[in-house]
Amino acid sequence: MTSDGSAPPPRPRPGLLTFLGGVGTVTGSKFLVETDHARIMVDCGLFQGLAELRRRNWRPPPLDPADVHAVVLTHAHLDHCGYLPRLVREGFRGPVLTTANTARLAELILRDSAHLLREDADHANEHGWSKHRPAQPLYDEDDVERTIAMFDPVPLEADVEIIAGTVLRLHHAGHILGSAWAHLTLEDGHTLAASGDLGRPVHPLLRAPEPFGGADVLLMESTYGNRHHEETAAREWFARAIERTLARGGTVVVPSFAVDRTEVVLHQLAELRRAGRLPAGAPVFVDSPMALAALQIYREAFATRSPELRPDVLDEGATALDPEPFSLIHSLQESLALERSRMPSVLVSASGMATGGRVVHHLRHLLPDPRNTVIIVGYAAAGTRARDLVDGARVLKMYGTYVPVRAEVVNVPAFSAHADASEVIDWLRHAPPPNATYLVHGEPEGSQELRDRIDRELGWTAVVPRSGERVLVR
Repeated sequence: MTSDGSAPPPRPRPGLLTFLGGVGTVTGSKFLVETDHARIMVDCGLFQGLAELRRRNWRPPPLDPADVHAVVLTHAHLDHCGYLPRLVREGFRGPVLTTANTARLAELILRDSAHLLREDADHANEHGWSKHRPAQPLYDEDDVERTIAMFDPVPLEADVEIIAGTVLRLHHAGHILGSAWAHLTLEDGHTLAASGDLGRPVHPLLRAPEPFGGADVLLMESTYGNRHHEETAAREWFARAIERTLARGGTVVVPSFAVDRTEVVLHQLAELRRAGRLPAGAPVFVDSPMALAALQIYREAFATRSPELRPDVLDEGATALDPEPFSLIHSLQESLALERSRMPSVLVSASGMATGGRVVHHLRHLLPDPRNTVIIVGYAAAGTRARDLVDGARVLKMYGTYVPVRAEVVNVPAFSAHADASEVIDWLRHAPPPNATYLVHGEPEGSQELRDRIDRELGWTAVVPRSGERVLVR
């Protein structure tokens, strides 16, 4: 009884966490946190890669999107934000809480995604390669514009009350510009943290991630949970692949994520140009409208001396991203003209996993020629063309036909912006142990090996959850 004789209010029930995506795969990250008074989704990504995964994008969500109060978005990559327009189409009307730079980059990525989805549907209808009659995009440009209007940028390192008793704080994650790891305090006082995609302390452009400070429950990405990045060796492999390809009169094509990978690749090419390893007469082309728009946002971050950037690269200024001579390809006509050029060159084009975008057209043209080289510079998920190339495929299917793979393929995973296993352990090492750590956003082998390592080296309780599983936050 209270002092006035009335019954005390009931204690809030523990929060409930549901794994809607990003489990057993590196795509489709979606995690629902429910309390007595709030439903919050952490990330809202698109499934990519294997057809079985892509089909999940079309399944009705296992909840009414109108009942979700807010989405917390850790960063702008499609596998974390790409389902948002579909959620809006299905009835979501709450705010999307994220950093200002993530909001700007996600706007680019979602518009590009809607454009590509429309192009794919139109191409399927024109050439009859889809089993659907007619093929329809998962969402369209109007859905994206409604989604963009819901972005609500919040500052890093500040407490933001989402709904009474539920508080969000975002911390710098060092993965791409604007990326953050999220800390939620729920109405019963328990806490949940989500790493999003954790960056690397040796990222060439961004500051190291803000250290993990602890939480009752942790969602930890495990993309490279069973790997170690060979940083110095990888940069040498990259340089040598370019040197030998140009020497034999070939073209180097680098499928690159439009956000961050393109900037990191350009930074590395600028260093090779200054060192004389990239000849002055060999042009560098960037052929991705979205990459060019993202590059402008990165350049603005340099101009304003953003605290997300490393102090040493800020001193380099614009030259950090400028491997002269450096040509920006804007129109489709300019892009097609590259296919007629016989000049040895370096071509950087999206998408990074070669699932769509202009790079697919370039691969169709360049893969049959053994003088050329494809350099894979990021994580290649199962079921993507990039992964097929890394695994030694001799043919690739594109636009309903097969293309022979005679070009050289070089895999440089250390260019990835994801922390490797040791970097994850170091990020966790000095925090108090959570009651439970859930390994997400990883393929099964990586998640399981990181789970074992966390148990062995930190003594924490770590679990690889199942898709659709529900657990308490306590």
